[in-house]
Amino acid sequence: MKLRASSRLRAAAALALATLAAGCAIGPNYARPDLVSPDGHRGAIDPSQAESLADLAWWDVFQDPVLQELVIEAIRANPDLRIATARVEQARAQTGIARSELFPQLGYDGSAERARVSEYTTATPGRSRTGNFLSATVGMAWELDVWGRIRRATEAAQAALYAQEATRRGVLLTLVSSVAQAYFELRELDLELEIARRTAESFRETRDLFMRQFEGGVASKLEVQRAEAALAQTEAQIPDLESQIVAKENELCVLLGRNPGPIPRGAALEAQYDPPAVPPGVPSTLLERRPDLVAAEEALVATNASIGESIADFFPRIGLTSFYGGQSLELSQLATAGAGVWSLAAVVSGPLFQGGNLFYRWRFSKAAYEEALAAYERSVLVAFQEVSNTLVAREKLALVRTDQARAVAAYQESVRLALVRYRGGLSDYVEVLDAQQQLFPAELTLARVDLARRVTLVQLYRALGGGWGLPDAQWGPLPWTP
Repeated sequence: MKLRASSRLRAAAALALATLAAGCAIGPNYARPDLVSPDGHRGAIDPSQAESLADLAWWDVFQDPVLQELVIEAIRANPDLRIATARVEQARAQTGIARSELFPQLGYDGSAERARVSEYTTATPGRSRTGNFLSATVGMAWELDVWGRIRRATEAAQAALYAQEATRRGVLLTLVSSVAQAYFELRELDLELEIARRTAESFRETRDLFMRQFEGGVASKLEVQRAEAALAQTEAQIPDLESQIVAKENELCVLLGRNPGPIPRGAALEAQYDPPAVPPGVPSTLLERRPDLVAAEEALVATNASIGESIADFFPRIGLTSFYGGQSLELSQLATAGAGVWSLAAVVSGPLFQGGNLFYRWRFSKAAYEEALAAYERSVLVAFQEVSNTLVAREKLALVRTDQARAVAAYQESVRLALVRYRGGLSDYVEVLDAQQQLFPAELTLARVDLARRVTLVQLYRALGGGWGLPDAQWGPLPWTP
């Protein structure tokens, strides 16, 4: 009997495998939407150049050793990156759950019962019976994925996993960019504080000079008050800048995954590495390089697979069920040949009427696909926009920087000439004060332009999907690697 049961099970399994292999997954197969990419990025010097800033590793773009150490620390401990990593693991587990339904589900069952049977239901009426009933079986259930429902569900879960992996990569790129930008902003605040203190010291000397002249009867109180106002106005900015510096350091500490505290400094803002050329590459490559676009497309793949899964639910589910084991009234008899029981059955089940449930699930999956498609197309357009904006901004900021540097040089020269005229007795010191008051805001503006140029470099690197060819393990001590 055991041999016959085993042969039947093998035959049924072979038939099921043949049926499954011959079947095809119902529903639309995914095809990338036809998107019209521009011939070149607007604002690019050479739109046809295939080389891209995104080909560089992050440490080749941000070359300050102190900044590099901060980035590595952030990669090691940033909470957002750890969250993204955990979500990848969840998606990987969901993929395994979906794929598990492709395989036979095995289980076991056992029971031991002692019961009294009514005298009216026994073989000998008028006599009740009390006895044991023992059972031990191994069962199998297997849904044959004839219509591809399970395969579509697995495809959707796999796409969701790829989307989460791309999202994690995007969090990694954003983290590197955020640390670099915050560090540049910190160095710019340091520069503003240095300018403010230097200017305040100059105004203090002027105030003291006017005060001595006023006390000696040479200068008027008006000159003293103007110098005092210029000094007070400049000194008032120093505490505010110090507060901003502390806030920026604390912002960096959050990115680094540490409690608020001081941040080490490296090269000054104006000494930071500035690439001589920043080619953006061919626009169509953004579809593979930008993590957010990869994630958006994988979400589209997942919703497309869900359409097939919803269609397959309209069709009957075909499967096999079986069990093999033993049943007896005594434990000593349970493993004997006479106690053996087995069953092999083909099962077909399908919907007849569900109040429109399946229809609306299909409608929902179709609408979800259209939403994902629109989101993907929007993401692509926004990506082209961001690259163009940063390219143009970087080009124009270079011109602004040149003009602003010329203005600062001119104001510095005017201060020097005013001092020469004053020492030669050709003018009073108010002329020097006026020149100093014009130099201070010009120097602050130049510092902010230098910051803007470096921030646009950071934004361009992120917009292009920087470091796209760099394996995960080479970004730094990632939290998911040993």
